[in-house]
Amino acid sequence: VQLQASGGGLVQAGGSLRLSCAASGFTSDYYNIVWFRQAPGKEREGVAYISVSDGSTFYAASVKGRFKISRDNARNTVYLQMNSLQPEDTAGYYCAARSGYRLIASAWAEEKLYPYWGQGTQVTVSS
Repeated sequence: VQLQASGGGLVQAGGSLRLSCAASGFTSDYYNIVWFRQAPGKEREGVAYISVSDGSTFYAASVKGRFKISRDNARNTVYLQMNSLQPEDTAGYYCAARSGYRLIASAWAEEKLYPYWGQGTQVTVSS
């Protein structure tokens, strides 16, 4: 399995970016994708999750209402649309994946559940 993250960049506060995570190597649509982010000096945190098989989603409280995760099964790609970006959203963003059915709400942000990771893409929001 390989994950290719892209779409990061520099944007002003209030702006938008769309990240992409292209997955290859899965043999079915029963897998899950999550976006994590890590800012300098901070722990990595789960941002958004999607079950590729049924489209179920979860979000961190800090991004709910501003970010939207979606998938295009035909392209094996998951997107993270980020709107109303703030300087505190500045971080390296990583997509990660695991096979199987959807996760429950209390588990989706556990890093240890995801064996596959992309290389990360930097998002910088200027004030």
